[in-house]
Amino acid sequence: MWPFRRQPRKTRRSLPAVIRARFDAAQTTAENARHWAMADALSADAAGSADVRKRLRERSRYEVANNSYAKGIALTLANDCVGTGPRLQMLLADAEGNRKVETAFALWCQAVGLAEKLRTMRLAKVTDGEAFAVLTVNPTLDSPVQIDVRLVEADRVEAPWDYQGSLQAISNVDGIALDAFDNPQAYCVYRQHPGDTSLWHTGFDWIDAQYVVHWFRADRPGQHRGIPEITPALPLFAQLRRYTLAVIAAAETAADFAAVLFTDAPASGEAASVEPMDVVELEKRMATVLPDGWKLGQVEAQQPTTTYAEFKREILNEIARCLNLPYNIAACNSSSYNYASGRMDHQTYHKSIRVEQAHLGQVVLDRIFAAWIEEAQWLDGFAFLRELPDLPHQWFFDGNEHVDPAKEANAQATRLTSHTTTLAAEYARQGKDWETELRQRAKETQLMKELGLTATVAAPSATEETETDDDDEAA
Repeated sequence: MWPFRRQPRKTRRSLPAVIRARFDAAQTTAENARHWAMADALSADAAGSADVRKRLRERSRYEVANNSYAKGIALTLANDCVGTGPRLQMLLADAEGNRKVETAFALWCQAVGLAEKLRTMRLAKVTDGEAFAVLTVNPTLDSPVQIDVRLVEADRVEAPWDYQGSLQAISNVDGIALDAFDNPQAYCVYRQHPGDTSLWHTGFDWIDAQYVVHWFRADRPGQHRGIPEITPALPLFAQLRRYTLAVIAAAETAADFAAVLFTDAPASGEAASVEPMDVVELEKRMATVLPDGWKLGQVEAQQPTTTYAEFKREILNEIARCLNLPYNIAACNSSSYNYASGRMDHQTYHKSIRVEQAHLGQVVLDRIFAAWIEEAQWLDGFAFLRELPDLPHQWFFDGNEHVDPAKEANAQATRLTSHTTTLAAEYARQGKDWETELRQRAKETQLMKELGLTATVAAPSATEETETDDDDEAA
């Protein structure tokens, strides 16, 4: 029972909703009503419903497939985030055990093509908003550990067409069964892609969540499915292509007309009679006589306009912002940058890449490594893994190359001399394992001594050069 009595229909009045607030953005006026007309109060899962995500995936895939800028941006993000592949560093007290596990895992990654699959997952995260992988057994795998990573496109993970009476239907968010604590328990994966035109019907399987890797960025609390990362840029990509085509069409239209005949005589004048829109063929290197009262004018091809390059730069800059990309990386063009501004933009971009790599390591790589350990611990020589309560480790990715190696070497020497950094941290900047590098260097030094070679090491100067804007080099 409601604690109040409903009024009779004849006495009810429809009163306008008035919000009293001191915030200008909370006011609804005749001027801004149209702008905020599409604002809603839907939940994260309702706003990203199955139909909405399907439409966004289709459009983002189309744009990436047909727009060179969109394709290049997606490939750049995948290459910079994954690179040549992650490298495992074990942090056990047993140095020999560390090397044994790292070597075996590296060989397994090469056998399954993990680096390539991770780049594909990063591409899917850009265009589809999420990436799925199923940990399965592949008996044909050329590796002692036969765990494989099978990628699954987002279209195949959705609510089953017939799940009435199923327990998973009690808490199902478009193919993901959740428990009372909002933890995924199982995923509904179709056996074939729904878009395969050769199939009229497809079955599905409920796969336990411990065997499914789901990588996406949750932008709102309670969000269980991903939205394409280039969603805010999709209208901008369309505008960029439309403007480019319009400029080309205008230039072609102007070029189609070689010359135009016109007269200054009034309509009742005595100019020679010429049919309107008549076509006169012109020959090369030949003089001709025009009809009485007529003049010859040439159409100037004024396209592309002077604002064309500026428009493309601004719209590309806006497109790249939602992906945390600077303009020079999105456009692959640094002609308008100097050294300092290029470095500053790259620092912001590399920070976002480190955040993405940390998320990749936590959500994807740790899950894969745990499944690999579960099988590897039963192999000969890896029995010691069963006795360890935990396996501390970390992931290394490709380092970022410095624009000026000499300046970076001076800064590195200064940090090491002042004890504000360590060799482990400096090697990590380059995506290398400091123990592996030092052991390799020791081998090289020992061999050089045996061969009677003297290594002359030129210590970098610790003097820092003063950089001014006038002396900045063009990037």
